[in-house]
Amino acid sequence: MTIRERFEQEEHERLSPHAAFSDQSRGRDRAEEESDIRTVYQRDRDRIIHCKSFRRLKHKTQVFLSPYGDHYRTRLTHTLEVSQLARTIAKAVRANEDLTEAIALGHDLGHTPFGHAGERALTKASGQPFLHSEQSARVVERLEKNGRGLNLTWEVRDGFRNHRTSAKPATLEGDIVRVSDKIAYINHDIDDGIRAGLLTEESLPKECTDILGHNTRDRINTIILDTVEHTLDQPRVTMSDPVEKALLSLRKFMFEELYRNPIAKGEEGKAEEVVAMLYRHYLERPEELPAEFTRMIDEGEPKETVVCDYIAGMTDNYAVRKFQEIYIPHSWQRL
Repeated sequence: MTIRERFEQEEHERLSPHAAFSDQSRGRDRAEEESDIRTVYQRDRDRIIHCKSFRRLKHKTQVFLSPYGDHYRTRLTHTLEVSQLARTIAKAVRANEDLTEAIALGHDLGHTPFGHAGERALTKASGQPFLHSEQSARVVERLEKNGRGLNLTWEVRDGFRNHRTSAKPATLEGDIVRVSDKIAYINHDIDDGIRAGLLTEESLPKECTDILGHNTRDRINTIILDTVEHTLDQPRVTMSDPVEKALLSLRKFMFEELYRNPIAKGEEGKAEEVVAMLYRHYLERPEELPAEFTRMIDEGEPKETVVCDYIAGMTDNYAVRKFQEIYIPHSWQRL
C-alpha cells in the first residue's frame, strides 16, 4: 500500500460521510498517473501554490488601491486568511481539509487588477459579464503553463466557480470556502477601514456587534464557533439565525460605508479607465499581446476573450506600467 492509499483509507475512517473523499473525485480533464505520496487534492493545492497566478496576487488590490502602509490586505493576504478560516472549519466538521485548502488558495486567481473596479471595467469594455469566479477556473483550465492549464480536479474547479455568496458549490468543502470568503473579507476589511480612519469600532452597527463581538478577534471566533456547531454532521454549511442575520447586516453596512465610500473608492474611476483603455488598445492591436496570447487567437479563441485574459492577469503595478508605455510619452515619464 502506498502512502497515498493509506491517506485515502484514513479519510474514510475519520471524515464525515458528507465529505468529499480523495479516491472518489470526479477526476481531471486529462488522466494522470497517481502519486505514490499525495492525494489528488494535495496535488491540486501544491500546483496552485506554485503557479504564476498565485504569486501575482500579492500585487493585486483587495479594497484600497495602492494604500500608504504595509499592513493593508492585498488579494494574496486575503486568500491566505480565507484558507486559514476554511481549514479551521473543515477540520472541526470533519470535511476534507486538503480539498478545502485547494479551493481557498485558488478561488481568486482570476481577479483583475484594481479589485472589483477592474472586473467592472472589463465587463463594460467587452460587453460581456466578466466574473472573477469563472476566470479563476479558466486560469487553471486554459491559461497557466502556457496554455496547458494545471489540470486540477473537477471538485476544486467547481469550488472556484461557486464561491460567490449566491452560489451553490457541489461539495461541502466548496461551501465552507464560500462562507469563509465572506467571513474573511467582512472582518479584515473592517480592520483595514479602521486603519484608514474611515471606520471606528463604535461606528459599526450595535445590533451586529452585540451578537458577534466588539473586535475582529471576537467576531471571527463567534462566527466560526457558531458555524461549526450548526454544520457538524450536515451536508451544507449553516449558521444560527441570529449570527447569520448579524453577519449579513454587517456586510450590508460595509457596502454602504466602505465599499462605496468616496474616499476609499475615489481613485477607482481612474483605475477603470486604465483597464478600459488597455482593453481597447489590445483589441485593436492584438499583435502586441505576448506570444502565448496571440497563439490562443490563432488557435480560434475569440480575440475579446484573450484580451480580457491578458488584462485580468495583470497586477496593479503592471497594468499601470503598460498604460504608461502605451499612452504616456517616454520623455514625460521622466518628469
